[in-house]
Amino acid sequence: MPDVRLPTVLRSHAGGASVVEAEGETVGDVLAWLESTFPGLAGQLRNTDGTAHRFVNVYVNDDDARYLDGLDTKLTGTDEISILPAVAGG
Repeated sequence: MPDVRLPTVLRSHAGGASVVEAEGETVGDVLAWLESTFPGLAGQLRNTDGTAHRFVNVYVNDDDARYLDGLDTKLTGTDEISILPAVAGG
């Protein structure tokens, strides 16, 4: 089962956890699992059609999932997923 690193802004929706052990064979499966396990994350990670939010970056072992196979990126039990919401400011 892959580990998922959650940024501070999302931790309150996951009981304060900075890392959770998730279930899923693909990045999309893991995001769906996170949303079903932690209902507060629903709508934070994916659009209603199941695609990743435009301003949410997902990394698999430091590689941007968008440049792999996106939500279809296959995972192993040793993979580490990092979720990083884009932050705007000025």
